[in-house]
Amino acid sequence: MTVVAKSHFSIDTLPSPDFYRENLDCGLCIVATTDKPEGGETRSGRLGVLLSSFWASLGEVFGGREEEIESEEEEEELDLEMASRVVVAPEQPIVGGGKQKNPQPEVRNRRVLRDIGNLVPAPVAEGKPQNQISRPITRRFGAQLLANADSCYHLQKQQPENPNILVAKNGAVIAKKSAKSLTAILTARSKAASGVTKKLKNLIDIDAVDADNELAAVEYVEDMYNFYKQTEQDGRVHDYIDSQPEVNSKMRGILVDWLIEVHKKFELVPESLYLTINIVDRFLAVKTVPRRELQLVGMSSMLIACKYEEIWAPEVSDFIAISDNAYVREQVLFMEKAILGKLEWYLTVPTAYVFLVRYIKASVPSDKEMENMVFFYAELGLMSYATIIEHSPSKIAASAVYAARCALNRSPLWTETLQHHTGYSEGHLMECAKMLVSFHFGAAGNKLKAVYRKYTNPERGAVALIPPACALIPVPF
Repeated sequence: MTVVAKSHFSIDTLPSPDFYRENLDCGLCIVATTDKPEGGETRSGRLGVLLSSFWASLGEVFGGREEEIESEEEEEELDLEMASRVVVAPEQPIVGGGKQKNPQPEVRNRRVLRDIGNLVPAPVAEGKPQNQISRPITRRFGAQLLANADSCYHLQKQQPENPNILVAKNGAVIAKKSAKSLTAILTARSKAASGVTKKLKNLIDIDAVDADNELAAVEYVEDMYNFYKQTEQDGRVHDYIDSQPEVNSKMRGILVDWLIEVHKKFELVPESLYLTINIVDRFLAVKTVPRRELQLVGMSSMLIACKYEEIWAPEVSDFIAISDNAYVREQVLFMEKAILGKLEWYLTVPTAYVFLVRYIKASVPSDKEMENMVFFYAELGLMSYATIIEHSPSKIAASAVYAARCALNRSPLWTETLQHHTGYSEGHLMECAKMLVSFHFGAAGNKLKAVYRKYTNPERGAVALIPPACALIPVPF
């Protein structure tokens, strides 16, 4: 039943909202009246209903605000309580060492829009209670998490980016010395020992003209020649003449002179000649050869080199014919097999020709006369047993370029570009270059004239007739 309480207040002197809120909580309906006589009862009744609905709405507004404040206070208390509370599952007694009977269902903190699937719990021992922290993420707690993440990010950002800087306790900044690894030290020593030095300043890009030539392998050529420098020792030989009872250095020179003539007769590529001499020396270093078979070793070595380097290699019958039928086919094939067996089929070695091509290109400006002069000095070096034993292929090639520049009066005699690509300074090449120039001095009067005749030909610029570099070894004519 609704109780109507009449008020003797006028509309202008209405009570405060608290008064109506208290009466609304008690379930009373307040009807405002005026001081007008009873004749106006109908109009005042309508006005009372209107005021009752108005104050009811006003009470709901004030009541909702208080509820909102109370909910926020409860939420703060919940945050503080849950931050310091750890919910631990009660221990279940284990009977007989077996599994628990009627285990409690797993309690999960399930919230709206939260991914509760694909959860992998941390492994725990069987029968051991698992610690669980149940903390609902409220608005205030989420704001705290974001603030903590922000502060951690700023702390990480304030750390010095340079790991080589140390900060002492007194605030002083100390530069940390960078420690080199053992691998880096050994690599640097290996490069220094093999002649691979650091780049110099004023260098000419000798590969710019071949940038569009895919066969030139411009992107890899530097690495390739660094590798050749480091592996050229594998193809070198030791002093073997003393281990050969019937062969000496003079007989070797005669054989090389004849092989140069055969190479010219067959019109072979230069690579075949340099590989032939390398195979002969390596075989003589590991196998004792009688004097009568020395020419057979040379023929079989050139046959192997031609098969390796040439497109159309000469046949066995061609070598037999050019040797004036000194040997038969079976002897040549047997010696070829013996050589390959002793060398273990290792034929991919960096010869002097491999370095000559690169160093001639680095001798800027390079022309045909310069190229012929370099090859003339290099082949004079092939004739000398002492040159082959004492100096590496790369050093012979670099010395041939240096001697040729001296003979042709090129200035400067040794450039930074040449020093970069060869890895040798002018002082390192002086001894070998003087040896090559001395061979040039005596080439005209030497009995072994295959190289001299080859380079007095106008087709090769007749470079053998050019006076040698007297500045390197002043010998009167």
